[in-house]
Amino acid sequence: MSLRQAAFALLRRLRPPRQTLTATFCGRTTNALIQTGKMELSYQYGLGHTWKRQHREFYLWIFLSGQAVILSINSSIVMAEDVPTELSSENNIQGANLTGLHKIEDGSVISNIHTSKWRVFTDNGRDLFLQGKLEEAEKLFLSALQEAKEGFGGRDPHVAAAYNNLAELYRVKKAFCKAEPLYLEAVKILEESFGPEDIRVGAALHNLGQFYLVQRKLEEARMCYERALKIKRRVLGHGHRDYADTMYHLGTVLYLQGKEKDSETLIQDSIKILEDGGLGESIICLRRLRYLAQIYLKSNRLAEAENVHRKILHIMELSKGWDSLDTVIAAETLGLTLQSLGNLGDAKDLLERCLEARKTILLEDHIQVAANMLYIARVEMLNSNRLRKINTSEAIAELDKARDHLGQSIRIAQRVLDKSEKQEDKQQYYGASRETRKDENAALMILLQSLNALGLLEITKQELLESRGEHSPTVEAESALHQCISAFKEFGIGRSMHSSPDLKVEYLSCLKQLASLIRDSITESTQQSRRATLQELKDEIKHVEAELSLRGKRKN
Repeated sequence: MSLRQAAFALLRRLRPPRQTLTATFCGRTTNALIQTGKMELSYQYGLGHTWKRQHREFYLWIFLSGQAVILSINSSIVMAEDVPTELSSENNIQGANLTGLHKIEDGSVISNIHTSKWRVFTDNGRDLFLQGKLEEAEKLFLSALQEAKEGFGGRDPHVAAAYNNLAELYRVKKAFCKAEPLYLEAVKILEESFGPEDIRVGAALHNLGQFYLVQRKLEEARMCYERALKIKRRVLGHGHRDYADTMYHLGTVLYLQGKEKDSETLIQDSIKILEDGGLGESIICLRRLRYLAQIYLKSNRLAEAENVHRKILHIMELSKGWDSLDTVIAAETLGLTLQSLGNLGDAKDLLERCLEARKTILLEDHIQVAANMLYIARVEMLNSNRLRKINTSEAIAELDKARDHLGQSIRIAQRVLDKSEKQEDKQQYYGASRETRKDENAALMILLQSLNALGLLEITKQELLESRGEHSPTVEAESALHQCISAFKEFGIGRSMHSSPDLKVEYLSCLKQLASLIRDSITESTQQSRRATLQELKDEIKHVEAELSLRGKRKN
């Protein structure tokens, strides 16, 4: 039956919930942390030669981090809460060849006053920034910039630091036109102060590359990263983790530009540097491994993706154990990859273990539990399809197991959405936490997918029963698909998630399945109402397809 074949083709292409690739690299910026004052500096060049020197003058030392950080004197690197993190504060440049920048002479008293004010404005601005008080933070950063100019002169590296802080704030506010000239000026001042090949210039170029990457200005980002990589390779050497950081981000840019082979090599090398440096189990390395696995999945290199996911799961089991959701998610991702490879037995075993772990860690009616049940049901349906030519009874038994899992998934998702729907004041929804909205969006997707899968299951079971000479009506299949369509209209309309293209794609799938089912059942004696229903479905299919097509054109 053409409907069954098309439906199972759809089922086979279902993959783990998409982890937006942009989450790996988008919105993640690095910034320079500048420290000045009397210090004994220990830094390392290439092959392990450690050098120490003391200076009474003021120096600037640029540290890199994978977090959004604010620049200040003698302060630790602090994460900006709204920016996904990748690196920690230990990712600093130990190889800076420090030289005196600005010796305080005649105006030392005035300069010290300006230095003190600059420090206070910068530190307080940073604190406000991290609290999300951007308007207040902007005022303090502007004051810090003024103090730096008056105390050190307009071309001093302290001014570059102030420019960089202000640029980071504008980036978070998405005021990109304001941010870009500040980033560029910071780079220019550092080049004038230290020369174009200085490590601090490399750090600033990395920051600028991140800024361009966030906006998908890929060619500009590539040029910044390539220049930064050249500087870091010369100063830090091939085995330095900060060199690996820029290498990785350059790899993400090349991947987005379609240069997959070069991208993959850079990302693999960046991971190897971390592993060789004893950081193979770090959060940084795990995130890069996940990104590499996504590249393999997108290019349909499932076996390579499986190997990477097994490596990730092994690390998570050793470091966190099965009491951690991070381990459960790693195991689930591997299970879904195994499903794509056709290894249904191992996939089901792993997904069932994930289900038991989730029930222990979370409430039994948590939306993640519903998703887990949906994944298990899909594996059982695929296994049933394998058994249909071998043993019809076992194939039906597998479908019955899948139906039970789908029923539980539907019940949980419906409960989450009903709870949300009871909120009489719609503004209460929009004022809800990001996590609440995320759960509601996930609940609607899981509800649609589960009902869609249930409709497919009932169609398949009907065919199996008919192959044994038993009659089975299509009522239950049609009922599930009607519920799928009604759920989209009931819970999607009036909310931001209604416009989600992924939800509309699932809704479209329900429409097409139901239309095909009704069309195949229509005869000359069919009631006019069923013909009218079919026409309504066809019209809605055209409408949704047009919306998705228009959205795709706008995105491109």
